[in-house]
Amino acid sequence: MPVLTDVVPRLLPSASLEREELFPIREVARLTGINPVTLRAWERRYGLIQPTRTESGHRLYSMADIETVRSILGWIDRGVAVSKVGKILAKTEPLKVLSHIIPDELVLADYAQWQQQVQAAVSAFDDVQLERVYGQIFSSYSMPVVFQDILMPLWTQLLQRQEAFGQTSEWLFFDAFLRSRVAQRLLLIRDTSPRRVVISALAGQCRELELLVAALFLSGADSGVRVLTIGQPFDELTLVCERVQPKALVLFSNHVPAPELPRRLNRLAMSLDCQLMLAGDASDLAQESLAGSSIGCLGNEGLLMRQRLKQFLAGNLDT
Repeated sequence: MPVLTDVVPRLLPSASLEREELFPIREVARLTGINPVTLRAWERRYGLIQPTRTESGHRLYSMADIETVRSILGWIDRGVAVSKVGKILAKTEPLKVLSHIIPDELVLADYAQWQQQVQAAVSAFDDVQLERVYGQIFSSYSMPVVFQDILMPLWTQLLQRQEAFGQTSEWLFFDAFLRSRVAQRLLLIRDTSPRRVVISALAGQCRELELLVAALFLSGADSGVRVLTIGQPFDELTLVCERVQPKALVLFSNHVPAPELPRRLNRLAMSLDCQLMLAGDASDLAQESLAGSSIGCLGNEGLLMRQRLKQFLAGNLDT
């Protein structure tokens, strides 16, 4: 694996683009299950995808375009109208921490190379090699980038690709590995930081790993996070907070908020002696409906979630 700083002098952006593999629309349809008519509609009506055009006008799609298609499918499966997906995608762009130094395509190519190494270890069910690659990624990138831009996108891809024999086993293997590693990190933080924040999933609206990673993003030297088990009853959150006495309760969801969610959250907030916040994709989708309430929206990006949490706790950020 070449280090990015080693490849920059040798690989110019134009060369990178020339080497990028491009796919015709029929191949994209085969890889994603979306027919060409729908792909063209997403481009023309909503501007969700911007494929390259040949001189004769044929569309060519990059791997990034294909992943965008898969992201769109994921949001539609969660109940988001296609007309609103573009706004969400704009808020969930990968964190480009090196964008001022290294061209975006080189950063994404480096992410993809790490993902290929992880994928190879997962496909072989090789936990030793997976542990080795996992450590190497952490030696190259910060924790938010590792999970948000490298590991979780691959985890999502594997989750969505379970049609062929063996793919479910691969995802389960990878999911179990990541859950154990994130749990270890949370335990280390818990032993050195006071647990001032409680985080709980809204029932049925995320998987355990997504909740654990969100807790990791929110954890810091000044405040550890206590994670409530998946399945925590919403109506008993007040009881839990009365006994734990946290500074904040964070509810996490990656689904489209139900129409009654703002009312339920406001009622819960009135029964708590701590601040109530919403995190995950749902917090961006519910932000307008919660405007003017006491409930803070933390977003779904690692650094932003942590920054907003600190500002809310310090009283320096309006809801």
